Amino acid sequence: MTTSINKIWAGAVGVAMAFGATGSMAKDLRGWNIHVEDYPVSYGMEAFIAEVSEATAGEISGKVYHGGVLGSQPDAIEQLRLGALDFGVFSLGPMGQAVPEANVVSLPFIFKSIPQMYELMDGAVGDAIDAGMQKKGIKALAFYDAGARSFYNSIQPVNVPADVEGMKVRVMNNDLFVGMIESLGGNATPMAFAEVYQSIKTGVVDGAENNPPSYESTNHFQVAKFYSLSEHLIIPECLCMSLKTWEGFTPEQQVIVKAAAMDSAKLQRELWQAREAASMEKVVAGGVLVNTIEDKAAFQAAMAPVYDQYLAASPDMAGLVEMIQAAD
Repeated sequence: MTTSINKIWAGAVGVAMAFGATGSMAKDLRGWNIHVEDYPVSYGMEAFIAEVSEATAGEISGKVYHGGVLGSQPDAIEQLRLGALDFGVFSLGPMGQAVPEANVVSLPFIFKSIPQMYELMDGAVGDAIDAGMQKKGIKALAFYDAGARSFYNSIQPVNVPADVEGMKVRVMNNDLFVGMIESLGGNATPMAFAEVYQSIKTGVVDGAENNPPSYESTNHFQVAKFYSLSEHLIIPECLCMSLKTWEGFTPEQQVIVKAAAMDSAKLQRELWQAREAASMEKVVAGGVLVNTIEDKAAFQAAMAPVYDQYLAASPDMAGLVEMIQAAD
């Protein structure tokens, strides 16, 4: 009898030890990234997983797969929700298709400046978007800088809304962006980004809008010599994690992961600002006429129909919109 009890006890201890070992096994995370390795986002992600690995003594490690090799952005977002991917950096533009709260940052002129965006996304606004993401199986860890999108064209500088009237402007395929151009009196033309250079060169469109690194690296500045710093769209990117992965961590590990994410965001933002400055130097040297739109009030006022349409379709987002607009 004693021998049987001892066997049962030994077996129970063995199971418990095996379970404990499984619970503390090193986690090897898979990270998705659309950008090439030599890019501010990519450096931020590599710094994130390196800090996590060091701080957990290798209990949590991982690899970042750059260049979209793990699938397109919409597919990767769905994989993240299901737990097939552990983490990634995603633009909040396409994230808005799955998370209504994320779509708020795609409203034109919702942020007053990049520094204001940092402050709000690191605080209550970011928390509200994170809460919306968690309902969809995603945990927001930190927010990266993707710059401010401004107008560029081959005709004239844009200083006031009337300068956009009649202009054919390429936009991303999103009703908010189409409405933005139409509210300024322009003709919005959704098209693939790869088609923009030739379309401006041949006059199919007069211009487009994007951040300085994109304007420079695609050579759009060679065919659209007027770059007007409207900063009408400031859409951050999110370092996100599958909620399933996040909830598999201990509370202590979650603290480490969150801190590493915030550190990586600080690094990425610094690298992004340096990249923007270098891009601006290159386009100016290339003969681009750059002008800053100091008073954006007229542009913001013209966006009223865009906001009305958005809030009519998403009334639950009114409080979040007001929170951002009320911020200094």
